[in-house]
Amino acid sequence: MDTVDRFRDAAERRDLDAAAALLAPGVRLYSPVKFTPFEGADAVRGLLGVLMRTFEDFRYVGALEGEAEPVMEGTLTAARILIFRAVVGGKQIHGIDLFQLDDQGRIAELTVMVRPLSAVTALGEAVLAGLTADGVIPA
Repeated sequence: MDTVDRFRDAAERRDLDAAAALLAPGVRLYSPVKFTPFEGADAVRGLLGVLMRTFEDFRYVGALEGEAEPVMEGTLTAARILIFRAVVGGKQIHGIDLFQLDDQGRIAELTVMVRPLSAVTALGEAVLAGLTADGVIPA
């Protein structure tokens, strides 16, 4: 089982510690609701915790493999995409998680994309409230 498979298993079981253990120290998570990335394992762990509490009926429904250029670098690297479905605030979400790993097999970049816009809005509001409540970001 590789890193992305272990992340999938941890996310579906809502095991934050197992998911966070797969993050590189300098991991960057690109969110659909924030222009700048969440940077560092602590910040990304905090966000994952909020997401695990926020998503209802979260499940991965597919996977793809290929190559992609990381946001901060100019060379193609192996990439995996997990396709997910969830509900937030009564809104159905369709999304993907794009994983790029470092040379030690840890998650270096995670880009999350979701649709439709009404679900993105509901997700953004729920995540902001959760991050503020957890003290990850100031109130």
